Amino acid sequence: MPKYNYEVITDAGATATGVVEADNLDAANTKLTAQGYIPTDVKEVAGSSGVTLQSFLDRFTPISIPDLILFTKQFRTMIRAGVSMLNLLQILEDQTENPKLKTVLNKMHQDINEGASLTEAFRNHPRVFSPLYCSMVQAGEASGALPEILNRLTYILEHEHKVKSDIKSALQYPIIVVIFLLVAFIVLLTFVIPKFVNIFTNAGLDLPLPTVICMQLYRFMSSYWHLIIGGTVVGIVSLVYYFRTEQGRYVRDTAILRIPVIGPLILKSAISRFASIFSILHASGVDILESMNILSGTIGNASISKEIEEIKNLLEEGRGIAGPLSNSQYFTPMLINMVAIGEETGNLQEMLQEVADHYDTEVEYAMGKLSEAIGPLLTVGLAAVVGFFALAIFLPMWDLTTIVK
Repeated sequence: MPKYNYEVITDAGATATGVVEADNLDAANTKLTAQGYIPTDVKEVAGSSGVTLQSFLDRFTPISIPDLILFTKQFRTMIRAGVSMLNLLQILEDQTENPKLKTVLNKMHQDINEGASLTEAFRNHPRVFSPLYCSMVQAGEASGALPEILNRLTYILEHEHKVKSDIKSALQYPIIVVIFLLVAFIVLLTFVIPKFVNIFTNAGLDLPLPTVICMQLYRFMSSYWHLIIGGTVVGIVSLVYYFRTEQGRYVRDTAILRIPVIGPLILKSAISRFASIFSILHASGVDILESMNILSGTIGNASISKEIEEIKNLLEEGRGIAGPLSNSQYFTPMLINMVAIGEETGNLQEMLQEVADHYDTEVEYAMGKLSEAIGPLLTVGLAAVVGFFALAIFLPMWDLTTIVK
């Protein structure tokens, strides 16, 4: 970001100088004015606007969930303390260490200074603040209870981060093992087996089936390696682009939900997310249809999102909530019954939170089962690969030893 040398008049009438970072000259003047200064001379520092490696990397530095959680907590605390919005954003911009978040806060400061509402300032950055985040801010701004709603939003962000981290941790070990297993398979097939086969062939041995299979695979890979690599790259790129389409996301997410062990885990996590977010949106005063819109965009699974869209269409016809939910193939009887009870008793928020707590426990239990199931599967896979190559090498070696004797 360019730097500007400035000379200003302070509130006390004194002259002060310094350096400020801003996107352009107007932004630098706006930032200084917001701090209560009267700019008299603002000039760009020579060479500060050049594209450096650090600035290039900063542009692609993501805003992590922990950074967003910390920002939300600080934002809530300062609003509760009565700090004005412009000063609040300026303080947070100065304190944050994430360069991308610093840029976002600077632009939000400019937007609000030019008359935009807080919700509009958040919605101008959809890659940083999700529809759920913006809707919660809008509900807090409209109700005058922004600190309380930001507190609920912090709970959602922390809860989501914990669940995703737990799932990633459960899958990290098997993914690493599978990758190393694949690398070992390729190394053995291309470097180890051919050397032994040359020895066996020169000795005039009839090669057993495992060794023949290894040699055929080796010849195929050595002859068509460029086609294999090219086809793999083209296939991966094609899948990536296809999965970015609406139909591709739907096909992928539907297939994921049908995978044994992993599918039920993802579904329980999605139901927990649905119930938790729906509960907080309902408590924050967001209407049902808007809640469904938010849930459809934030549930994290295109197949379930499509079900929520269909539920929303039924809600527009005035059929209540539990009835449309019962038409879905993904929402469980427990969720439907708890929602029905909540509608009848007027305690929908409490019932949804009970469902979220229950499925949080279910997700932890399912992750435990996944970890237990993965161990034996990896052991069997490792034994199969090692056993296959052992047979390919030691069967002809046994025949060779017999001939020598």
